[in-house]
Amino acid sequence: MLIQPVVLSGGSGTRLWPLSREKYPKQLLSLVGDDSLLQATVRRTDGITGAELAAPMVVCNEEYRFVIAEQLRLMDKPGTIVLEPVGRNTAPALTLAALAAMRDGADPVLLVMPADHVITDGVAFRAAVTQGAGLAAQGLVVTFGITADTPETGYGYIQAGDPLATAPETGARKIARFVEKPDLQTAQAYLAQGSYLWNSGLFMMQASVWLSAIGSCRPDILAACNTAWDRGRRDGEFMRVDKALFTGCPSDSIDYAVMERIAAAQQSAGGSGSMLPPTAVIPLRAGWSDVGAWDALWQVLAKDGSGNVAQGDVLLQDCRNTLALSDSRLVACVGVSDLVVVETPDAILVAHKDRTQDVKKIVDMLKQLGRTEGQIHRKVFRPWGWYDGVDAGTRFQVKRIVVKPGGTLSLQMHHHRAEHWIVVSGTAKVTRGEETFLVSENESTFIPLGTRHRLENPGRVALEMIEVQSGSYLGEDDIVRFEDVYGR
Repeated sequence: MLIQPVVLSGGSGTRLWPLSREKYPKQLLSLVGDDSLLQATVRRTDGITGAELAAPMVVCNEEYRFVIAEQLRLMDKPGTIVLEPVGRNTAPALTLAALAAMRDGADPVLLVMPADHVITDGVAFRAAVTQGAGLAAQGLVVTFGITADTPETGYGYIQAGDPLATAPETGARKIARFVEKPDLQTAQAYLAQGSYLWNSGLFMMQASVWLSAIGSCRPDILAACNTAWDRGRRDGEFMRVDKALFTGCPSDSIDYAVMERIAAAQQSAGGSGSMLPPTAVIPLRAGWSDVGAWDALWQVLAKDGSGNVAQGDVLLQDCRNTLALSDSRLVACVGVSDLVVVETPDAILVAHKDRTQDVKKIVDMLKQLGRTEGQIHRKVFRPWGWYDGVDAGTRFQVKRIVVKPGGTLSLQMHHHRAEHWIVVSGTAKVTRGEETFLVSENESTFIPLGTRHRLENPGRVALEMIEVQSGSYLGEDDIVRFEDVYGR
């Protein structure tokens, strides 16, 4: 049996602002341990027994493609990266993954995992996956329900039905129904009743079973994905679909598009007679959290004796049950309780721990005001490296630029700005107009307005430099690209 890990990496994580941004969402951040959430998702499949494990497949927005490719490279886990030109929710994303998994005639069992969840008990997770793989190989669509221990109102629920008679040793149960996020009173009733599980968003099924199910439940989604896939192409390590055709695909989740419809059809048929595949839910107790907001992150992180979590340059005095994170500066908290304090170079969040779901409203406000702090960090990652906007004022901007070995910026030109480059370490290969030359440490050069230019790092160590821009307009959209090795 071949298991194909499929990591769905399309969320924006707006409730974890200001660390999570639209252009650099939470799954790319190292919130719990040294790995990013995406890297931890890929790594937790290590050690699965009883089956062959394929290289990971990540389905993501093309905005994140180079960062995700780099994170997989750092793990030495190269895999397939399927690019969505626009977000269309999880059902189309999984459909693309199933088409990609079957492109060479294979029909693996897909292990579908959101990229932004935390699971602290890897042993329990892998044991449940082994059980789920056996059921999925028999044609079932398997989901994993988290054993509820509190009346959570932020999760959807799955009502577990009778035990699965064909595999009692797995603890799997039939699915009675899916229910939406409840109010507190309903959630308390679910917890007391005992048969309701949190909906984890984890699934297992054969690729062909998923395609058959989505074709029965949402033929419009399957048709759109099929045509977009057929007219797509491979772009190095990336799989691209046709943008125009995929943009026309309806947006829907795995739950709404398929799982709820199967459960309803099989309930109305008395558990038999439906042409749709059977489903099962496996109860899972593995330290799961969707880390959907700052209070959820506080719950999964190690705390001091007063219930505080402190990361970065943080000092706490007489504080209780507080989460304080510093990215660049000293953060000091005195005499506070139940607060969330998150510092980044360009934004600071202070919120009561009971109101962290409302952080999204701040992100919406930033968007309405036309501000960039909801979209990008001051430090912006590019396929060639990164830059950090150090300072800005009227008609000038200063950036710290780091180009990784072998990295090459596009051949470009600006209509409204000139640039001064000072090399701090490493060696820069500079193209300026018709000339090409090297600039070494403690040397500088000048790029006049309107001049074609390119920056490269020909060395084996990172190139670090300071760029001073001057001109009437300094926006990132004042870039005319003539050549780009990254296809932008």
